[in-house]
Amino acid sequence: MKELIVNADDFGLSSGVNRAVIQAWKEGVLTSTSLMVGGKGFEEAVSLARENPGLQVGLHLTLVQGRSVLPAHSIPGLADYLGDFPVNPVSAGMRYFFRKSIRGELVREIEAQILRFSETGIPLSHIDGHLNIHMHPTVFDILAELMPKHGISSFRLTNERLSEDPCRGEKRRLGRKVDAFIFGRLARRCAPVLGRLGISHAGQVKGLLNSGRMTEEYLLKVLDKLEDGVTEIYFHPGCLPDSELSSLMPDYLHGEELQALTSVAVKEKLSQLGIRLRNYRGEVKENV
Repeated sequence: MKELIVNADDFGLSSGVNRAVIQAWKEGVLTSTSLMVGGKGFEEAVSLARENPGLQVGLHLTLVQGRSVLPAHSIPGLADYLGDFPVNPVSAGMRYFFRKSIRGELVREIEAQILRFSETGIPLSHIDGHLNIHMHPTVFDILAELMPKHGISSFRLTNERLSEDPCRGEKRRLGRKVDAFIFGRLARRCAPVLGRLGISHAGQVKGLLNSGRMTEEYLLKVLDKLEDGVTEIYFHPGCLPDSELSSLMPDYLHGEELQALTSVAVKEKLSQLGIRLRNYRGEVKENV
């Protein structure tokens, strides 16, 4: 059987993202979303999630291109004086890996984000990360300690094989190869630990290699190649104009991704191929 988790990242980043997530849930194929607890639209997102209890919500751990939950002065190795994390994910990743002195700050900030989510009263279904920071070796090792402590039982194991990518254009050819290689290695490191901890994950994850460009045309090609088992596909939908999206992700096709999530052609393809929509809890989304 082919089962599909359809997730929207960046819930809580801004009002434009929040509106798109709820539209994709009510009118489309979305089954879950991931909440940025330090985002400007956090409070609105929490209110919308409470109004839509069938929409499953996980934590979108943020340690780059976002704002901290802890006061800036308490984590000087992670954030600037305003509490903003580094914008460049490569330099941030290097810092988190090589500067052992800031591991304590990472532990406190990561746990603070988990606790801020818990305080909403919304059941936490899974954990993933902004720009997949949750797969970073240092960050993952911390999560391996914290997930059992806080009852987190599902994790996005980001790993997408280049041979299965339907994109044949020139855009990001080298970038896709690099991403596939790096996250393939990271997934092989993480998977045995998740197994020992009893933390579940989808067998396949799509959305890494064409991040920000998960259009209807691309999605239909992905669905045609879907394998048996549970697959997660993640998106970044948004409603424009939105200043946060324009400044942080100016090249992302937010509107086209929302259109893909609500597409009649996509719904028909799912029915034609017998693909069942579900969330991390295993609840099936009917009447799409």
